[in-house]
Amino acid sequence: MPLIDIGANLTHDSFDHDRDAVLQRAREAGVVQMVITGASREHSPMALALAQRHPGELFATAGVHPHHASDYTTECDGELRALHAHPEVVAVGECGLDYFRDFSPRPAQRRAFEQQLQIGVDTGKPLFLHQRDAHADFVAMMRNFEGRLGPAVVHCFTGTREELFECLDQDWYIGITGWLCDERRGQHLRELVRHIPANRLMIETDAPYLLPRTVKPAPSHRRNEPMYLAHIVEELARDRGEDVAITAAQTTATARAFFRLPH
Repeated sequence: MPLIDIGANLTHDSFDHDRDAVLQRAREAGVVQMVITGASREHSPMALALAQRHPGELFATAGVHPHHASDYTTECDGELRALHAHPEVVAVGECGLDYFRDFSPRPAQRRAFEQQLQIGVDTGKPLFLHQRDAHADFVAMMRNFEGRLGPAVVHCFTGTREELFECLDQDWYIGITGWLCDERRGQHLRELVRHIPANRLMIETDAPYLLPRTVKPAPSHRRNEPMYLAHIVEELARDRGEDVAITAAQTTATARAFFRLPH
């Protein structure tokens, strides 16, 4: 049951002491390929370097998360464009808007997002997108680039039914994480995932964040890692009323096509 994790923050310092072991546990759990998230000026080059050490297995994104939008300068834009010259970098992002935390001012978030959407236009690469509590502005900005962008995935979707259908109406893809397994705030996703077409659905851990709360026994350190993708796909299949092998095969095929990954 080969799986692809489309979003893992493996450059996070919590993996510095056992990254090779984390990768091996993922392989043993059926994860055959991963896309390593680049979400800042610091970590995007690290994601590329990690992908280059594991050719054909690991790939990278390059972008600046809205939390770090204040760091997005002309020099930063040039650095990202240089990273996108490498074939291991398969998507633009993580980029978007986050009005829940507002770690960067909203005007700075919008400027950084717009500049990264332009990188998407110029490179033709897929987009790896973040949106939290900013749906209206997010959709409006994406529509400003309508007809010029490649495929886009709304990573770690946690929104409402209305937001889901608006994303699907735009032909965007949906990334589902272990948020699905959180009885406190993800319960609504249990019903919503039934409505995502198989050719628009992908799975991710967002490790080390969002450890599925239904994993038993829970690890004492509470760190998520890619091996738990197998648990997420099982929960997702149950909620979609599908055999887990079907959900696994479909999400893997969709991810390979979206990111243009080799078999």
